[in-house]
Amino acid sequence: MSSPRTGVIAFTGSSAAGRRVGEIAGRMLKRVSLELGGNNAIIVLADADLDLAVRCGVGGAFRHQGQVCMATGRHLVHESVADEYVRRLTDAVAAMAPVDPSAPGAALGPLISTAQAERVQEIVDQAVAGGARLVTGGAHEGPFYEPTVLDGVDERNAAFRSEIFGPVAPVTRFSSDEEALRLADGTDYGLTAAIHTRDVGRALGLAQRLRVGMIAINGQTVYDAPHIPMGGMGASGNGSRHGDRWNLDEFTHWQWVTVPTT
Repeated sequence: MSSPRTGVIAFTGSSAAGRRVGEIAGRMLKRVSLELGGNNAIIVLADADLDLAVRCGVGGAFRHQGQVCMATGRHLVHESVADEYVRRLTDAVAAMAPVDPSAPGAALGPLISTAQAERVQEIVDQAVAGGARLVTGGAHEGPFYEPTVLDGVDERNAAFRSEIFGPVAPVTRFSSDEEALRLADGTDYGLTAAIHTRDVGRALGLAQRLRVGMIAINGQTVYDAPHIPMGGMGASGNGSRHGDRWNLDEFTHWQWVTVPTT
């Protein structure tokens, strides 16, 4: 990274490591492209298709055992449908026991290490101690952590504020669109979000007010493709974008050349 032959540093990893990379690159006046952590919210409004919302919530929270920067770390659900959302979410993960990922039909594998499972356990225990209700899961054997649903997680709770990086779905209830927006932007992260409603115009209006780099309407927070601008803001990145033509902006420089006519 300190080599004078390296013109751009592109880093994907934790927010803590990204800050360190940014500090070193800044001292050397090098361009740096950071794609960092996330604590992404799925917002489920009162008129949402709950079957779709739950499928997206499950996919976002438990894909790769939650070990992906775009994982759904917070489920913000309108109070009028929250009980039903939690019930369906719990039913959906009931058969998702963590197993060897090479086993036929495996839906959930191990975390990267037992140490990571212990970190997830600590966050879950703190969440329950802080007033959240453990609906299902909440235990591990070695690196195999059970799919976990927490209900009643408020914004001061460890499970709300932390990037858990494990198979945990914390549910927080809200009563208005304004409260949902405040909660969604209530952490330092700003990578992805999802909004579920049958009113697309309403969702687009909310999306314009969210401080995140990518938003899926009636989809899930885990989404990427070669043709989209991938990246976030805040603790999730420095505003850089990867993918398609955006790579040209990140990894090349403009050079302006003039030629006199006389």
